[in-house]
Amino acid sequence: MYQDSQLVLKKDVPTGRAAWRSPSNIALVKYWGKHGNQLPRNPSVSLTLSESYSETSVSYRPRSAADAGAFSFLFDAKEEPAFADRIGKYLTELQPIFPFLDQLHLDIRSRNSFPHSSGIASSASAFSALALCLCSMEHQCFNTLDDDKAFRKKASYVARLGSGSASRSIFATAALWGQYGEEPESSDEFAIGVKDQLHETFQSYGNAILLVDSGSKSVSSSAGHRLMEDHVFAQVRYSEARKNLLQLMQALHSGDTERAGLLIEVEAMQLHAMMMASRPYVILLAPNTLKIIHLIQEFRKSTKLPVYFTIDAGPNLHLLYPQENRSDVVAFIEDVLVQYCLRGSWIDDRVGNGPVQID
Repeated sequence: MYQDSQLVLKKDVPTGRAAWRSPSNIALVKYWGKHGNQLPRNPSVSLTLSESYSETSVSYRPRSAADAGAFSFLFDAKEEPAFADRIGKYLTELQPIFPFLDQLHLDIRSRNSFPHSSGIASSASAFSALALCLCSMEHQCFNTLDDDKAFRKKASYVARLGSGSASRSIFATAALWGQYGEEPESSDEFAIGVKDQLHETFQSYGNAILLVDSGSKSVSSSAGHRLMEDHVFAQVRYSEARKNLLQLMQALHSGDTERAGLLIEVEAMQLHAMMMASRPYVILLAPNTLKIIHLIQEFRKSTKLPVYFTIDAGPNLHLLYPQENRSDVVAFIEDVLVQYCLRGSWIDDRVGNGPVQID
């Protein structure tokens, strides 16, 4: 879609720098199962986070014979060979889109505002930040992406090639990724922003991330997606996801917190049901995950407050609630739920305004 052999530096190869802060996101309707090159089997919608982000900078200069490789990479000022290997493969895949990368040496520096393996989609924030940097580099060198909509569309496309969920982190408040009949601009190849379709209640929603377990997952997301290829319930799941998305978008638009919350919880449980019905089956929920779920249900029943949870492919929970109920929710977390969190850990987050370019 974006292959462009003209993006080659023909005279003096410049030096420069691009830097972005890009947030993670939490999917409300989950995508689980993919095909082709990072394409989803079903559409998904997510809320963009505020305080859980990656900051990435890319300094570039002419590549010389003395360079040991095409790039260097430091995460939190330290070498991370596994991360660097994944980035190297990613940059190689992007050569047809950014052919000028062959002429440059990149010094990539990145950090997260949140701990690794905390239940926050670090690949979403990391690859979206890097994709934004690469698009900024293109614009700096060729003046090709001065239209913000075109810039974000390409950044979302490029981010997807690194991590599917990263395509959604490019947009403020909320994003939809995947072909969806109700949205003529939607695509499997990039996400679109849907902030304008959300009632103001959801545009400021709180998101408390309850850290039940900080260990690495027993199965990677990529391996989990592959389990859907021969899954006995795959087609039913994809159909259900589309139905849930239609109903959820209606609830998000009208401001119906109860209907939205129940759909969001159903989506979380269907995701884990798919894992537990896979061959081989995968169980990522921990005992304390289930305990917290029961406590949330009891709290909601006794207080009548619209407090709901979602879970990604792991044991940690995202507690979603309107800002007007923040004081009650924080008290509930600190008085009741923290004893079931690892070392009493939780992250206080909320819906955010999307990526920002930084100095």
